[in-house]
Amino acid sequence: MKLVLGLGKTGFSIARFLSTQNVDYKIADSRTNPPLLSKYASAFLKSPPILGVWTLDLLKEVDEIFISPGIAQNESIVIWAKEQNIPIVSDIELFSRFAKAPIIGITGSNGKSTVTQLLIQMIANAGMQVAMGGNIGTPALDCLSEKVEYYVLELSSYQLDYSRHLNLVAGVVLNITPDHLDRYQSFKHYTNSKLSLHQHCQHLVINLDEPLTLIKANAKCFGIGMPKQADDFGTVTCHDTCYLLKGDDVLMSINEAQLIGEHNTRNILAALALGDQIKLPITSMVQSIKNFKGLEHRLEWVAKKQNIDYYNDSKATNAISTITAIQALMHKHQNIVLILGGIAKQEDYTPLFKRINKSITSVVLIGQSTQQFEQEINTNTSHAKTMQDAVNIAGSMINNGAILLSPGCASFDMFDNFEHRGEVFKRTIKDVI
Repeated sequence: MKLVLGLGKTGFSIARFLSTQNVDYKIADSRTNPPLLSKYASAFLKSPPILGVWTLDLLKEVDEIFISPGIAQNESIVIWAKEQNIPIVSDIELFSRFAKAPIIGITGSNGKSTVTQLLIQMIANAGMQVAMGGNIGTPALDCLSEKVEYYVLELSSYQLDYSRHLNLVAGVVLNITPDHLDRYQSFKHYTNSKLSLHQHCQHLVINLDEPLTLIKANAKCFGIGMPKQADDFGTVTCHDTCYLLKGDDVLMSINEAQLIGEHNTRNILAALALGDQIKLPITSMVQSIKNFKGLEHRLEWVAKKQNIDYYNDSKATNAISTITAIQALMHKHQNIVLILGGIAKQEDYTPLFKRINKSITSVVLIGQSTQQFEQEINTNTSHAKTMQDAVNIAGSMINNGAILLSPGCASFDMFDNFEHRGEVFKRTIKDVI
């Protein structure tokens, strides 16, 4: 008997897959009303969920547990299972048992989704069937298909924590910065979780600019600067223009890419290195980079009106993300008005305030954090109660340059989620224009 823990998107996917394989299972959730309860109940009448506080009885006759990534390792059910030596497996590991096409794994604190999407486009442009899943959009098990020639998975640290046997043809740890420290005993434990990806890869890709990722033999490397090996990827700057390189060969000017910012240059290099590991043609990869518009709500260019460019970076829900967005636009715009705020996270915003005070023309503050942030910001500030007010006020503060929505906070005080916040911002701009 298998036990599925968690009745969210992942747990539902696991249950559906086990049902198609005619595998006996039971599913449990510590919540009394999980979000997919009604959908599950109508689809799986013969396997009603067990809801409420975990009990030791759940483990009776169970020989394997398939767990949702949202369930922490310090929860009682996980501790009990380990005491009884019951294997605990992620949906990613279960997926890898059945996937017949090569799998590429991508993890990191930042940039996972961009690199995943760009690599997907590169593979598709090379004429191959490719599927994307994992931590981005579709659960991995829902991607299984006989027609797929490559799978590209975005992997979170939580998914890696419960994966012991993956078979990845290639993989990369993009970067490691403090995150999810409420889930881990220390930053070192979080780092080890990310780096565990390496043990699953046939061919590694290493970021030379990330000191926490050690260079390993036969790995393909990338980083800002001249490549040290003929098969590595890097950059060179000549006459104020940055060029992408493979070894000594110039591939393209970074100005030909629609992605902006040094962080996105690294993302592009990572995708190139991964693509090169699976022998994708350089020419089609370069064309994919030129065509790639980036991800919605991630430093997304929206429109230009009267010498003002509007950027939607609603996905920036922490200080580091907003700093990254500001630094990316600084090289393109001298004047930037920032729309900032929401529900502040339990993190140190001091580096963000320093960057704002040094580089931002004006700030429009929104949401619960308005009073808190205003005390730390020395540049010109204004308040807005709605997104429409924020866009209008920002427009009155600048004659040329950029208006950037990069809130650095959660969105739930004013919006359903960061996607909703970004959509409202974009609709407002269209109304203004």
